[in-house]
Amino acid sequence: MWAAAPLLLLLLLPLALARLWRRGAARLEPAGRAVLITGCDSGFGHLLALRLHRLGFTVFAGCLCPGGDGARRLQREAGGAGRLRVLRLDVTRARDVRAAKELVLSHLPERGFWGLVNNAGISTFGETGWLPMETYEKFADVNLLGSIRTTLAFLPLLRKYKGRIVFMSSIIAYFTLGNGIYSMTKAAIEKFCDALRLEMKKFGVQVCIIQPGNYARSTKIQPPLSAEEIWSELSEEEKAVYNKEYVQERANFFNSILSEGSTNGNEVVDAMVDALTSPAPKARYMVAKLKEKALVLVCALFPTAVMDSVLSYALSKVKLA
Repeated sequence: MWAAAPLLLLLLLPLALARLWRRGAARLEPAGRAVLITGCDSGFGHLLALRLHRLGFTVFAGCLCPGGDGARRLQREAGGAGRLRVLRLDVTRARDVRAAKELVLSHLPERGFWGLVNNAGISTFGETGWLPMETYEKFADVNLLGSIRTTLAFLPLLRKYKGRIVFMSSIIAYFTLGNGIYSMTKAAIEKFCDALRLEMKKFGVQVCIIQPGNYARSTKIQPPLSAEEIWSELSEEEKAVYNKEYVQERANFFNSILSEGSTNGNEVVDAMVDALTSPAPKARYMVAKLKEKALVLVCALFPTAVMDSVLSYALSKVKLA
């Protein structure tokens, strides 16, 4: 195997040089190009909409609540300019997606539709048996099927204008620490993206995945949960297995992780902008702390038993009485 290493390096060198050459090319001219972003009420979507607007893009900012505080603040911060339009977009509703496409088509700027950013998402935590089937269905519909729904609707436009598709994933796609329901949707969207990226190459459409680390304090995607809230939602069967002390320990553990989240969401937005404007965007942008990247590396390179040991150690203080 090692004897083949020099040959592999020789094969990879031209690809690396070509990529460096492309990244040195002029960046995209935003003026006259449209981008649709989902989940702009708050968090990364809100920040990205404002950044792209300042850069000169025509921005269609999809909001779950277009009359809510987040949407109104977005319009106010954009200065009421005509290049930023707030629209209702619940990614779980096919009619909202159709209406969004009709709005985009009727207000396309001269250079057409450049980008789709699938950013909308929800999060929670809890052990597998703590969450009802309805919650699993809701998470799959928002985090996975919602992105697929908007992608399928806008693929014809993206192929026509050779645009970009950006998906919001997470390092949690690689491992889970008490939020398996969120992790499973991110792992699934990564596989969808891998297939889509290869299929879209022949059309000149580029597909990018953003993998943030812990930015809970920036996005507010996951508010802290009290043990009382969790306990009140458990079925009688689960209450017979667990106890309030265990639930309290789990809540404390997860809330402590949330409290450590970065507040600098613009680090992630920088990656999203690069995915949309770079002449040679990356397939994946991991925006995370060094220790988070190290955890992903362990997950990727070592046997599952090693990763299980690492995560079990992290959870070792959380025990059933």
